[in-house]
Amino acid sequence: MTKFDSSRRRTAIVDIGSNSVRLVIYDGPARAPNTLFNEKVLAGLGKNMGADGTLDPAAWARTIGALKRFVAILHDIAVDDVQTVATAAVRDALNGRELLDEIRALGLDPRILSGSEEARTAALGVIAGMPDADGIVGDLGGGSLELARVQNGEITDVVSFPLGVLRLSALREKDPKSVEHLIRQAITDAGWAGRGKDLPLYLVGGSWRSLAKAHMYFNQYPLPIVHAYSFSAESVPWLQVRLATMDRQVMRQVANVSSARLRMLGEASELLAQLVRALGTSQLIASAFGLREGLLYASLDPKIQAIDPLIALCREEAFRQGRYPEHGAVLDRWIAPALEYGQTPDPALARLRLAACTLADVSWRAHPDFRPERGVEIALHGNLVGIDGEGRAVLAAILYAGLGGHPKRLDPIITELASVTEIDVARRAGMAIRLAQRWSAGTAAPLARSRLMNNGRELILCFDPADQALYGETVIKLHEALAAELCLVAATAPMDAARA
Repeated sequence: MTKFDSSRRRTAIVDIGSNSVRLVIYDGPARAPNTLFNEKVLAGLGKNMGADGTLDPAAWARTIGALKRFVAILHDIAVDDVQTVATAAVRDALNGRELLDEIRALGLDPRILSGSEEARTAALGVIAGMPDADGIVGDLGGGSLELARVQNGEITDVVSFPLGVLRLSALREKDPKSVEHLIRQAITDAGWAGRGKDLPLYLVGGSWRSLAKAHMYFNQYPLPIVHAYSFSAESVPWLQVRLATMDRQVMRQVANVSSARLRMLGEASELLAQLVRALGTSQLIASAFGLREGLLYASLDPKIQAIDPLIALCREEAFRQGRYPEHGAVLDRWIAPALEYGQTPDPALARLRLAACTLADVSWRAHPDFRPERGVEIALHGNLVGIDGEGRAVLAAILYAGLGGHPKRLDPIITELASVTEIDVARRAGMAIRLAQRWSAGTAAPLARSRLMNNGRELILCFDPADQALYGETVIKLHEALAAELCLVAATAPMDAARA
């Protein structure tokens, strides 16, 4: 059995959008790849399309210039697979096919995604990063807006509209009052009016992610990670007002929104406000995954698609940073009976606990005095998906306790994002991990030869007489501390008792 996702490959996506041209090279486990290289050029193919429906020559030249650089980079970086796709601007331009011919001459193999394909691929990207996504995916680009209904890992319906931020900007210059009517009428005519009632809208695309970043800044959200950030649809009008009065220089520096995105936030927020009203959605969730990740996800075997991306990334981190071969699942099975006695298992908590068990050994290279903080750093700021801010805080609290952190020095970000109850539960899980790691010296074999049991009165560590020497002073103290935390009495028993 492999110790992490063995379907590793180096892949690249060249994304020729209406606003930007981007190269992203991915490395690592196929189910949850890491970004090895990421560069974009704001070529603006969809910005100055001529009255005759042809692409602007200057934007054409910028695009080809960017792609020449990308091809040169790809020649120097060994990549197993390169996908090149073009979206709305090339799709709609009368001379789009001519641009593709010039791109092919560079050595790339571009294909145009239809509006439906673009919607479906962006939705797959959201599913890749949030497997439990249940709602409507909205992908806003420079030239188009795509919507898709996702549920239980499936896409049930898609639609594409020529309502990108660049096109709306041009329309607003001609007739500002027509934009609101145009958006609402397009949604109604497509049969999507009211379809978001009681469902979240997942925000895909750089402009909408910038809106989420701005919302995070205005609300002083403590975690600078936009993926899975959630906010109320009712706050969109308030956000529009704040954006209109916010100093752009401050926004660029503090909220980490680029100058190019700042110029589009007005159209992006207006489109979002109208879309929220038309769909009836009440919650907005930002997604860092979109079309490019959807392309990668679509190419995977269904068995690999079914892998939990959070656990895949934790296993990758454990493989790179741990002392011994990964045994997160063994560790989780060892501590679970002690923590779940008399309770209905909580799948969400069990998933975070497994993630913490997988990461339990990743900070051993750090200075001993800062190992708990290293665990917190990985949980709060690590390259993880399939987890929101609250989940990161719970994961951080488990790792902090598991690595011996003092409860009174818990990072305030954790206490801001997670409830007191969640932190208490996390601390117990962390203490159980610490006991297991100390008992086994971080290896799997002693865990396989022993059991940790809870009978409602005692916390019993069962082991064979041959392992008596492992039950030393430090282990005894940790055993007693966990038992006290669970309102139990620490006890030992031979493995025969556990087997019986």
